[in-house]
Amino acid sequence: MMPNVSQSAFIQAAMNPDLETPHGIVGPDGLPAPKRFSVYRNNIIVSLKEAMNDGFPAVASLVGEAFFTAMSDIYIRQNPPKSPILALYGASFPEFIAEFEPAASLPYLKDVAGLEYALRHAYHCADATPVDPQAFANANIFSATLSFAPSVSALRSDYPVTQIRTAALGGPQPTGGAEDILITRPDLDPIATAFPSGTATIIDALHAKLPFGEAIEAGPEGLDLPAFIGTLISGGAITKLEYDNV
Repeated sequence: MMPNVSQSAFIQAAMNPDLETPHGIVGPDGLPAPKRFSVYRNNIIVSLKEAMNDGFPAVASLVGEAFFTAMSDIYIRQNPPKSPILALYGASFPEFIAEFEPAASLPYLKDVAGLEYALRHAYHCADATPVDPQAFANANIFSATLSFAPSVSALRSDYPVTQIRTAALGGPQPTGGAEDILITRPDLDPIATAFPSGTATIIDALHAKLPFGEAIEAGPEGLDLPAFIGTLISGGAITKLEYDNV
């Protein structure tokens, strides 16, 4: 269909209906095929719009259907897919929102988009076998270094972003302020758990292979430590515990 068309020209034309069909797009008969290409281009755009609607329902709810359609349309045309996995499209949408001037009145919108994408990404991550919860009863647990399941991540927000997302999807109105969010995936359903601002520092420290006890010391004073550890355990977040000289 495109024997003499560069990949970049093909992608640009496929993502922009204002551009003419690239020279070299032909049908089985060898003749120019602008109608065939228009159908192909339309199918691409429709699929990407569906992916955006499915992937960012809270963002869409917060800004309204018309605004979201216009915003996502601009995003799609500026950001062609980099992966064949359509379910993971939109990774850069939070950063796009941060620079999208019409959305400036909703400073938390970027974080809501980031949370929605993190949950979606966690859902599609590879499976991993968590350690047995009984392993945390080891008297030397705080000297251990931890390894996380691929689905685990931590986010930071200056806003009560988990509550904002819940409210956007029909839940109660948000209260409170800044929070850090731990994403885990017990079974097959990702969960976002809010903790005090600064908690994500613990996850960073654990990724850096600091012992569990040292990493916890980096967390905020107001952290409910049993709740935090319980979330890690119940979320199947830890896949390995390693001890040195114990």
